[in-house]
Amino acid sequence: MADSKADLLAGAGGLITEESQTRHDGRKALLLVRNNEDCTEFIALAETMGISIVERVEQRGRDDPKWFMGQGKLQDIAEELASRSAKHPWENVDLLLLHTNATPRQLVGVNDAVGLEVWDRVRLLLSLFTVHASSVEARTQVRIARLQSDRTVLREVVKQQTTGERAGFGGAGQTAAGSVLTNVNAELAALRKKQRRQNKSASERRRQRKKQAVTVGLAGYTNAGKSSLFRNLSGKEVLVENRLFSTLESTIGRLEASPRVLLADTIGFIDGLPNAALDAFRATLAEAIECDLLLLLVDVGDPIKEIDRKLQTSLRELSERVLDSNHSSVMERIQLVLTKADSTSQASIDSAIEMVATHGFINPIVISSHTGIGIEELRATMLHALFGPQRTVMLHPGGQDEPAIESLLSRFFDSVYVHDHRREGDFIEVRISASDETLAILQSTYGERIELK
Repeated sequence: MADSKADLLAGAGGLITEESQTRHDGRKALLLVRNNEDCTEFIALAETMGISIVERVEQRGRDDPKWFMGQGKLQDIAEELASRSAKHPWENVDLLLLHTNATPRQLVGVNDAVGLEVWDRVRLLLSLFTVHASSVEARTQVRIARLQSDRTVLREVVKQQTTGERAGFGGAGQTAAGSVLTNVNAELAALRKKQRRQNKSASERRRQRKKQAVTVGLAGYTNAGKSSLFRNLSGKEVLVENRLFSTLESTIGRLEASPRVLLADTIGFIDGLPNAALDAFRATLAEAIECDLLLLLVDVGDPIKEIDRKLQTSLRELSERVLDSNHSSVMERIQLVLTKADSTSQASIDSAIEMVATHGFINPIVISSHTGIGIEELRATMLHALFGPQRTVMLHPGGQDEPAIESLLSRFFDSVYVHDHRREGDFIEVRISASDETLAILQSTYGERIELK
């Protein structure tokens, strides 16, 4: 493969080592943008990886189907790079970032024209995923998504290298890019087998957990505060950073002081994630979305247009790609949570509440994981949704041939959510959350030994 193509696919397709694939901190890049688009999120993604964007290069007009920008603009960039001195602002720039989901033809074209490594938005996301993947399952998922993306580019390289050539040119008739493409296909086949085994194991773990507990999933746009809420509710230490995609795989924990409620924190959603990448992460998302209750988190500190955009993105990913196409069935399982209330004004919170109501969320819960605002309300709402309304019952001692009162209390722990209990002489007072149906079943079994206060 030509050197320029190696630059194009650096860190992918098995061309360089795994260590090099994940070392991007301190790199410098040029950002190529069409039509003065908002690049705030794209720049934040790059900064999360430690990449510094030294200059934004813009051009108006329609995207060029081959080069993204005009060929003349790319030639100017190439000449400027070739002539830079030690004190040039572009000194040490070794990466071009395209603010778009580029076609394989555009990636190859820009690389040919400028001669630097080229990432579009998809390749930036996949590189970020590679950095943050820590578990075996997450690394497998990332590698599959990355190789699928690489394969489309390699096919374009092969197409361009073989166009107009005679059959059998180069001996066996296979280009260097074609040889790498063959290796990529073989690795993908092996990784998919591995992923199927991992998915089967994860599915069995979820099935076993559901026998003993109910599950609450945490979902939302990346950096919406899922990990902070998870830590607050579970008391379990997890990575909490004000960075995009600080969580990449699922973390399972239990609601603090409640072994019957499991919490699942997982990867955040983001606009424009390609189907291939989402398919690779579906098993990770399943930990959170195959649940009894889904908390959908939205950062209330964002501008109102951003809140709307991120909420629509999250709902689209949930309804169209992850759960099913039935929008109403998705909505029934969701409790909307507006996070980071300590970072904005009450007027902004009120505006956000009005906006989310237009999407059907009329009772959002406003919280701050940092200050504790709304956490108890959220906890109570979760327990009501999972188990039923809160109530108090008095357990009476039984006759000589009946189960002991301690056995009756144990049955309550198995059947409903027990907040607390205390003994009063021969009786036990129990504060529970339980549905009418569940309580009726217990009363039909134990009769007057269960007194509803």
